[in-house]
Amino acid sequence: MSEQPKLTKRQYLTLGSLLLGMFFGAGNLIFPIHLGQLAGDAWLPAAVGFLLSAILLPLLAIMAISLTRASSMYDLARPVGHGFALFFLLATHASLGLLIASPRTATVSYTIGIAPFLGKGQQQIGLLIFSFLFFLTTFCLAWNESKITTYIGKLLNPLFLILLAAIFFWAFLIKGDIRAVSTTGNAKLISSNLINGFLQGYNTMDALAGLGFGVTIITALKLMGLHHAGGRAKAVAKVGSLAMGLEAVIYVLLIMLGAISLRFSKLTENGGTAFNQIMTHYTGLAGTALLEAMTLLACLTTAIGLVTSFSQDLGHRFPRLGYHFFLPVTAIGAFFIANFGLDQIIAYSTPILMLLYPLAIALILLGLLHPWIGKNTRIYKVTVGFTVIPALLDAVHALPAGLARLPFFAAIQHFATSFIPWYTIGMDFVPFIAVGFLGGLIAAKLSGVKLAPDLPDSDQD
Repeated sequence: MSEQPKLTKRQYLTLGSLLLGMFFGAGNLIFPIHLGQLAGDAWLPAAVGFLLSAILLPLLAIMAISLTRASSMYDLARPVGHGFALFFLLATHASLGLLIASPRTATVSYTIGIAPFLGKGQQQIGLLIFSFLFFLTTFCLAWNESKITTYIGKLLNPLFLILLAAIFFWAFLIKGDIRAVSTTGNAKLISSNLINGFLQGYNTMDALAGLGFGVTIITALKLMGLHHAGGRAKAVAKVGSLAMGLEAVIYVLLIMLGAISLRFSKLTENGGTAFNQIMTHYTGLAGTALLEAMTLLACLTTAIGLVTSFSQDLGHRFPRLGYHFFLPVTAIGAFFIANFGLDQIIAYSTPILMLLYPLAIALILLGLLHPWIGKNTRIYKVTVGFTVIPALLDAVHALPAGLARLPFFAAIQHFATSFIPWYTIGMDFVPFIAVGFLGGLIAAKLSGVKLAPDLPDSDQD
């Protein structure tokens, strides 16, 4: 048997940069900034809540892929059944790559960098031209799978990090505003800011993205010669910890920046406007250009990651069609949907996300328990079966107002509000996952089937 190669520190740094670049889009820039403004002096508990959902959940998703030695989110969901695994794969990637995240990368970068310079009558044609060029660039950079690591990990993301570091250095050190940061917020606001920070973290959609991006990291590791599943599992865990650790530092600094911005600006409606004001305050017109460059780089790296992971996963499932068939389909689809406008995209896609998130959390938890339960189908099926109930209820709860008022959906919401614990705060999936897991564990124990089958470290694909 050939000896398993070891990755160098430089390779780990490159892969960590690749993963961070795929995760960190424009939304990851503007959400923490706005959260910092909302929290003010109580920014610290808000930051803790945000890190739990925007950092810990995605990291656990990557770890679940690593521990189960899955090559995609399909493999992670496969113990539930082929039909469910295929549904989860297609629905998750459709939400990330087509319906929300990928179109949002073009729309947000256009809104921040181009829209302010165009008149009202030019906005639609401006978005059409910009989104076409944006996704054409994304398609070209994603065409060669072996070059993804170079484009994002070695070029685009390091440049983005340099620009972001320059902003932090100027604001906190040169201007000295680090002295304005307070950690003594009103004690009564700690709990509410912690919860609000946690909920705001969902906006990044990175827990779902973590399941999709895992396949891109695994593909990169294979290209580096890491073919043994056990070796790849350890490498994925290291790369994920490196990327998410750095992202956590960036989030905290952005939230601090949002909090101190209240000294020279008013609370804004969104983080994009806040970031514009911050850049104007610190660097004037040069800051606006810097913000545009940062936003474009952040959006472009994330768009490449989204269309790549979607095309790779579907290429694995349908090898006769392959990666290069799904790549243009994904890019063209995202281009068309981006031109419907961000508000419409979010309004009609939120119910899908609310359906998928509880299912994703259940699968992530089961994946993390892999050393003890293996891929026991009884545990997986019963746990996910119970989780489907609150997932469907949450999807109904998130329907647009017009649909939610229909008698059928209104009756469901009335019943859930009256009888389902934690439904109104969106945490109703917690008791269902717990009951489902315990029920599945009992069923597995009674069946006498070994929970955690041996997985030799030398397993190969």
